[in-house]
Amino acid sequence: METIRVVCGIILNDNKVFMARRRPEKHLGGYWEFPGGKIELNETHEESLIRELREELGMEVIVEKYFLSVHHDYENFSIELTSFLCQFISANFNMTDHDKFEWVLIKELKDRKLAPADKPIAIELLTQFVS
Repeated sequence: METIRVVCGIILNDNKVFMARRRPEKHLGGYWEFPGGKIELNETHEESLIRELREELGMEVIVEKYFLSVHHDYENFSIELTSFLCQFISANFNMTDHDKFEWVLIKELKDRKLAPADKPIAIELLTQFVS
């Protein structure tokens, strides 16, 4: 089974985390996720994340530090999802792969319909940031 290397940003601003909902016609349409995308050849994880956020959301962030990696098997492929804590700078929110976004309190992540690979990241965020 093919493994796709993907990065995502845990984008924090005013004690909230940025979440985006995948367009209905996309794979996992209707699921919420930490935004990001595929790592291209000769890109670092951080470079890939910055590029993907610019392309998909018109968003600028500072990638602060590595957070967690998740391996998840879907029906026809696997992904290796590497997450990074990011500081939000700005965005025009010109969405290409998503139909909605929200700034969500971390404690409310448990109430979201999250993409399967994103669930372990949300659980770890809840563990580290919510008492």
